[in-house]
Amino acid sequence: MNKLAKVSVGNGSPIRIMGILNTSPESFYKNSICISKNQISNLAKKMENDGADFIDVGGMSTAPYLSTSISEKLETKRIVNAIKIIQNSTNLPISVDTCRSTVAENALKLGVEIINDVSGLRYDRKMIDVVRKYQPSLIICAHSKKITSKNHLKKTKQFLKDSIKIAKSGGISTKNIVVDPAIGFFRRDGKGFPFTKIDFDWFKRDIEILENLKFFKFGQPCMISISNKSVIGRILDESDPSKRLNGSLDLEMFSVINGADLIRTHNVKQSREIVSIAKKIQCRRKGL
Repeated sequence: MNKLAKVSVGNGSPIRIMGILNTSPESFYKNSICISKNQISNLAKKMENDGADFIDVGGMSTAPYLSTSISEKLETKRIVNAIKIIQNSTNLPISVDTCRSTVAENALKLGVEIINDVSGLRYDRKMIDVVRKYQPSLIICAHSKKITSKNHLKKTKQFLKDSIKIAKSGGISTKNIVVDPAIGFFRRDGKGFPFTKIDFDWFKRDIEILENLKFFKFGQPCMISISNKSVIGRILDESDPSKRLNGSLDLEMFSVINGADLIRTHNVKQSREIVSIAKKIQCRRKGL
């Protein structure tokens, strides 16, 4: 059975919910930003009460269309501070959203059990050494320097497989890996990091990924992170991320029906409800 930390994911397990807690003022979705001790503690408790299975903590925004790069020192400070507060507020497993080995190691030293690397272990060559030492569960995102429109679905799948090979070289079992096909990280141009440069419309790419989620699982549970992202904005013609809740929930339901096992979201309570509806639809289709 696949697990993140000690929580089962995929293969008949309930659809899991990962709440997003950002400590970076640069983040694109301002309602997710928590800086003070009370803000972090209150949101962590609320996520637990609303039904989250995990809390994913970010210290630096990775939105490719924003200039958000900060020093490793500052990212580490934000992450470490948030981890300590969350650990005193809830017993939920903590995931850290980083592609930097120094940040990851400082988090793992504090007992964090999951690393969510949006570069698929490719950005920082020292990340695999940290992974090898601490043996965390991993969320691995599809990533490459460049991709063309030709066979892009197959290539995205191969990126995930290549990153899993890196993880296995560090001693991580595939039973402790969840894949993420990277909605929002494939762009023609970018300011942040890391992102995959493409020569075609990122919206077309992201929608085709969501339509074909089962193709990317190859035995691994699949996480989808689309909450309030630009793909929702394009569908709704809505530039304000704070007005994308309904669209986010609709597309999360679509993702679950298409095979997603884990939803990473800013909207834990609402996402938990739509996941329940989506599972009932799936069971009805299967005649269960």
